[in-house]
Amino acid sequence: MKKLFAPGNDSKAASVGLLALRLMLGLTMLINHGVGKLQKFSDLKSGFPDPLGVGHSTSLTLTVFAEVVASLLLVVGLTTRFAALVLAINMTVAFFLIHKATLTGEHNGELAFVYLAGYLTLLLAGPGRMSVDQNVFGGGAKAKKESAK
Repeated sequence: MKKLFAPGNDSKAASVGLLALRLMLGLTMLINHGVGKLQKFSDLKSGFPDPLGVGHSTSLTLTVFAEVVASLLLVVGLTTRFAALVLAINMTVAFFLIHKATLTGEHNGELAFVYLAGYLTLLLAGPGRMSVDQNVFGGGAKAKKESAK
């Protein structure tokens, strides 16, 4: 488990870049998408899209979990890879099932596609050293070698 969430051995510049990516994606998703859905949950639940056939309310609940909880985890850098996976799944559904994988035209999924690219980057790269994951799960093999000296 520790290995899965450890931030890796990124350079300082890479860690700053990953921090910026986490903050921009996490806060934008939270503020522009998650908060509104959470505030209007009762109004939205009956008509919310149900692309997976799990029910409108359940689809909205899963979306709010991704866009609020996972976004907050991403911002602070706690279980970042889990949060990025949850958000990547959410954006995969949005891009392929809701927007029919279209990048141009009316009701296109370009924004979902861009978010998906960012979340996949964070899933693969991890949170960087400037994260709660760094303090909780350690810094990977390089950090272990340095602390053993």
